[in-house]
Amino acid sequence: MYATMRATGAGIPDRVVKNDFFSYLVEDADDWIFTRTGIRERRFVDSTVATSDLATVAARDALERAGMAATELDCIIVATSTPDMIMPATAAMVQKNIGAVKAFAFDMNAVCSSYVFAVDMADSLIRSGKYRTLMVIGADTYSRILDFEDKTTCPLFGDGASSIILQASERPGVIRTVIKSDGSRWEMIQVPSSGSRKPITAETIALRENTFKMTGKSVFVFATEMVPRLIDEVAAMAGVTLDDIDYLIPHQANIRIIDFISKKKGISKDRFLLNLDRFGNTAAASVGLVLDENLKNGVLKPGNRILMMGFGGGLSWGGILLQL
Repeated sequence: MYATMRATGAGIPDRVVKNDFFSYLVEDADDWIFTRTGIRERRFVDSTVATSDLATVAARDALERAGMAATELDCIIVATSTPDMIMPATAAMVQKNIGAVKAFAFDMNAVCSSYVFAVDMADSLIRSGKYRTLMVIGADTYSRILDFEDKTTCPLFGDGASSIILQASERPGVIRTVIKSDGSRWEMIQVPSSGSRKPITAETIALRENTFKMTGKSVFVFATEMVPRLIDEVAAMAGVTLDDIDYLIPHQANIRIIDFISKKKGISKDRFLLNLDRFGNTAAASVGLVLDENLKNGVLKPGNRILMMGFGGGLSWGGILLQL
């Protein structure tokens, strides 16, 4: 029994934020940001839009493309590190919004790896035989947690949501998944004042400790060391070679990371599918947004094998070999 993709969807904010927006931080912001990251623009939500709103749009898009009713869903997993609130789960709000009355719903947080972790979970639930139809939604609104005085982080991120419906089938779909964590390095990516360790107070807000923090150079080293090994590991466990994989969808974090991986593994850049230049790092949404876009524009076709990879806070990382 396989978890096979039925359809995908997307929720993309209308507001386009170009690099020039950050001119208050650096001179010639467009060139400064683009040469360091590969990003030209990103999307930010309006003040009235929450993560669950983007997730709901992505969910409805996938259901429409699948020709399904929400009542056919057994489970909804929302992969996010920017939930609407600390409780209840954002997935519960999405369940209500789309009318998925038969589905149980919960959130999963592995930061930018959340989508990959959630697909692994959905795959396991389907393979267990207990459930047949699951929806995974990767959704984040990082514009709500960024420190807009920190030029090393705030230009990197955008908001968005992506969804995928997985269904039990005898036809190959999710072929192999690998997910891993290294909690010894959790401090590298964090929002220091956001929970029980350091509750939000007037003092922590004044110190901007309620905003996103990242040790960028350390994360770059982590990603460039880990992703090449992840590619080899997923391929070996799936019993395929790199030549058997049609496309790779890496987490859309930084073009320099992707360039490094391409050169180190000897994989043509043409086989990496990207939207980083137009959306920035959309965290849990990023991998799914690239998948959805390239299904809709016809680049991806039935029978293609795609290796999707995420990495992020925790530290966390993972890969999914998917056959369309």
